[in-house]
Amino acid sequence: MSNISEYPIFVIQHTSGEFLGLMEDHLEGRGIRFNYFRPFTAGGGIPATMEFSAGLILLGGGPWGTKGGRATPTLTEEVELARQAIELGKPVVGIGLGAQILAIAAGGGSEPSELVFEVGEATRSRDDALGGFLPERFPLVTFMRDRPVLPPDADVLATDSHGDPALFQTRGNCFGFAGHPGAKAGMAEDLIMEFDELPDSFGETLDAFRGVQKPLEDSLVYIMTGLIQATGWMQPVTGARADG
Repeated sequence: MSNISEYPIFVIQHTSGEFLGLMEDHLEGRGIRFNYFRPFTAGGGIPATMEFSAGLILLGGGPWGTKGGRATPTLTEEVELARQAIELGKPVVGIGLGAQILAIAAGGGSEPSELVFEVGEATRSRDDALGGFLPERFPLVTFMRDRPVLPPDADVLATDSHGDPALFQTRGNCFGFAGHPGAKAGMAEDLIMEFDELPDSFGETLDAFRGVQKPLEDSLVYIMTGLIQATGWMQPVTGARADG
């Protein structure tokens, strides 16, 4: 298999605590390059163009949202960048806050919601989700303020225990995750140290997070296989699919 793009993926990071996490290993193992952009740091910024990129990953933002009193400072610029990627036919993957930005850019929106830190389980809505690689059930760790309102063309690939979208697909090659599929428990601890907001029952939820770390890692093998194929970041993958 060979990487079909000569350009790196642009990754927008909103906090120092949340990064690609376990997803990094899956990208690096396939020779897929990525560059972080950190607009919250001195001298950091948002890319001016998507022309020289293989696609866009918009990470979560901890307490940052898209509505109400704590919208991420670079919201306007990021929505425009995601729209540019969509217009160019390049894949966009949004996680948490990033899923909200993707939804807005693709013609949907977002709605206000309190900051939540939850550990639960997502259930696949379609057998062919992510080319059939999405597990029937997988751990879902959500640390997010506000929620995406899906675009009219969006297809819900998985739902959470509340019946809300846990994973959606839009514009063919763009995907929004409510929770971080490659999260590490240390990320949640770092977010609490970075911000002055403590979600309800943080300690209990963090313990639950640690308890699902291994199942989350196992599910990520299938999720990344399907995601990388669906985004076109590599040639189609063959092999065993998730049991379901």
